[in-house]
Amino acid sequence: MKNIKLILAMFIGFIGFAQENSENTYQNSGNKLLNDNLSKGITIGGYAQIDYNEPDGSKAGKLDVHRLVLLFGYKFNEKVSFLTEVEYEHVQEVYVEQAYIQYKLNKNVNVLAGLMLVPMGIINEYHEPTTFYGVERPNVDNSIVPTTWRELGAGISGRIDNASLKYQAYVFNGFKSYAGEAGVLRGSDGLRKGRQKGAESVVSSPNFSTKLDYYGIMGLRIGLSGYFGKTQTDDTSVEGSTIGISMIGLDARYKYNNLELRGQYINADLSDTNEYNTLTGKDLGSKMNGLYAEIAYGFDLKGEEKLTPFLRYEKYNTHAETEGSLVANKAFDKNELVFGLNYKVADGAAFKVDYQLVNNAVSGSNAAKQFNAGVAIWF
Repeated sequence: MKNIKLILAMFIGFIGFAQENSENTYQNSGNKLLNDNLSKGITIGGYAQIDYNEPDGSKAGKLDVHRLVLLFGYKFNEKVSFLTEVEYEHVQEVYVEQAYIQYKLNKNVNVLAGLMLVPMGIINEYHEPTTFYGVERPNVDNSIVPTTWRELGAGISGRIDNASLKYQAYVFNGFKSYAGEAGVLRGSDGLRKGRQKGAESVVSSPNFSTKLDYYGIMGLRIGLSGYFGKTQTDDTSVEGSTIGISMIGLDARYKYNNLELRGQYINADLSDTNEYNTLTGKDLGSKMNGLYAEIAYGFDLKGEEKLTPFLRYEKYNTHAETEGSLVANKAFDKNELVFGLNYKVADGAAFKVDYQLVNNAVSGSNAAKQFNAGVAIWF
């Protein structure tokens, strides 16, 4: 609760001074490719992230084409559109990250079905590399929210203009927790291994996902997310092969001139983990949570160019609580500090550098250090 109050206080203190309409400020690939300006036809987009990571010490640095993504949107008419996103990771891994149809019932109600992003936090929906600071995505959105988190489902989205609310509500298939007589989920990375990603997904119990975004105050956007259900299993007759999930997220973004603030808190309560760990021999925790707070200020240079230093603090723990005889692993209780520069050379193109310090409850003040540099593209 203290962490939630801290994030809220940071943002509410600036409410009266904002200048931009948050609903129009924040866009992702789906927003851009399926905008109302195109009445019919195809649009093409993409994004890319190329990284250099150098740990402090004897380990060699690594260069990687982390992501190369092609996006295709098609509008059949003013009501019906389709979006797909094909991603190449590390040059050789190929994924379909999104593939959904959208039917506009009216100005404020859309029906969607297919492979879609789960609306939880900020980064999972806004994960294009020029939309966030730092070479890598925040680790809260890696360890707690398993970005990029997408599943098959159907639902509705839209806006309630009188209340300045954007809403989303979907039914998805869930994480896979048990396959081939073996457990999938574990303490070190929580739910991440359970993502099915639309690849011959197993459905034994539907899950509900929802999000509300408030944009009524100029420059500020506040989001409340929820995800509830059970994991999926190949064999429903095996007792203890599934767990219950209740995940809540609170996020806020604020922009005033060249000042930007972001904050996020995610909490996931997992039930029946004692039975699951006993069956599978895993070490899955019964509670995971994480938060981050970030500040950035951009200095305008010539033309579209802008230089933005930033600072981000994160704290996350995949063993915030455990059940039964499982003792919490203190190495999973981590915090980190990231600071660096973002040099935007054009809208949709940037160079990035940052320095990362990570420690946990075992290492204490002996932080692991890493230098990161990269290129970010989005068009």
